[in-house]
Amino acid sequence: MKENKYDDAAFFAKYAGMHRSIYGLAGAAEWAALRAMLPDTAGKSVLDLGCGYGWHCRYFAESGASRVLGIDLSERMLAEARSRANPPAIEYRRAAMEELDFPAGSFDLVFSSLAFHYVRDFAPLVANIARWLKRGGALVCSMEHPVFTSSGPQDWDYAPDGTIRHFPVDRYFEEGEREAIFLGERVIKYHRTLTTIVGALFASGLRLTGLVEPQPPEDMLDLPGMRDEMRRPMMLLLSAKKA
Repeated sequence: MKENKYDDAAFFAKYAGMHRSIYGLAGAAEWAALRAMLPDTAGKSVLDLGCGYGWHCRYFAESGASRVLGIDLSERMLAEARSRANPPAIEYRRAAMEELDFPAGSFDLVFSSLAFHYVRDFAPLVANIARWLKRGGALVCSMEHPVFTSSGPQDWDYAPDGTIRHFPVDRYFEEGEREAIFLGERVIKYHRTLTTIVGALFASGLRLTGLVEPQPPEDMLDLPGMRDEMRRPMMLLLSAKKA
């Protein structure tokens, strides 16, 4: 299997304490912007790549989706997802998204939240997603912004007194593996430029329909560190459609 930091007990315990882990979609600063990009899923089939706790799977099912398949590499994530009250339309399955195989035209929507930056080979995955989508189907996803992934550690540059000076952007055009520090732990992520990300959609035959760099909502700005999120983009939201 691929690298799976989320099944490390200490790391998972830290993740479970995050605001978004506790409050779900209501605790995710990007959710309002991401929700606005979603198509109507009533009566539709949905694939959620990197489903985590299953927050989005439950949202799709409660919005009328006829089938929701949540994929995650982490047994701990899937156990947490299965422990919640899940509508019968939802199925959870453990797998690496890069190793999945479905018949062409299997899904109306492929969705992914903050998982694609863990994928080494992005273009082949997007090509698979395009094949799995029905005609007129959509890909909607969030990932870490290339500005955020570029230098590696994903931390601010601090003045001697501990105040933030700026966020470093470095090696932007050198795509590939980065060793990031997330929740105090070493995590492997993959950096790619915006040109590469959007180019993979075009190359697979998908038509870009939305691109958003979400800002924290007003009602979250008083959370610790949230105002600093206005200083640089952390996430990139994309939507694309199969012709």
